[in-house]
Amino acid sequence: MYFLPEKLDDYVVAHSEEEPELLQQLTRETYQKILQPIMLSGPYQGRVLSMISKLVHPKTILELGTFTGYATLCLAEGLDKNGQIHTIDINEELHDFQRKYFDKSAYGDQIIQHTGSALDIIPALDMTFDLVFIDADKPNYVNYFHLIIEKLNPGGIILSDNVLWHGKVVEPLNEKDTSTKAVLEFNTLLKDDHRIETVLLPIRDGLTISRKLPF
Repeated sequence: MYFLPEKLDDYVVAHSEEEPELLQQLTRETYQKILQPIMLSGPYQGRVLSMISKLVHPKTILELGTFTGYATLCLAEGLDKNGQIHTIDINEELHDFQRKYFDKSAYGDQIIQHTGSALDIIPALDMTFDLVFIDADKPNYVNYFHLIIEKLNPGGIILSDNVLWHGKVVEPLNEKDTSTKAVLEFNTLLKDDHRIETVLLPIRDGLTISRKLPF
């Protein structure tokens, strides 16, 4: 989803940091071999994720929704040298594809893969996080938030993807459209929850940055 005119969007991309070669390779192979390659974060959003992670410089990252590992590698660029990123995906068939690219990167030893339902895995993680990226099944976004908010360190950041949901958030709601309904509920939750402060950015399909207040 692009909300800017094409020429202006091209200008934005042209004047932003270039996509690393490894991620270009990952993108090519994803489009060759994996269903729904559009789920990739893509070069521009990837550089946004990388920049935010570098600004936060987290020791611990949690990612919900690995897919082929593109965003994982972008987020890993900002990790503390002794940091870790825990990434969860329900599709076990993608595990080896992800690991191949993780091990090609400089962050392979810092990336811990979890396969299964995030609703089951998150409560079992006995740790807290400085940065969380939510990019998984939309009907569970609210459930994910309630699971991670207590595991988020004060001052920690939640990044939430697809929060404009192809523009459907401002269209008449079809009651059978559970994903759009869930995104609307989630966006309201982020705006109203007193534990965080939130700004929604019109980047690609919408990216929200929420910061946990330090009290």
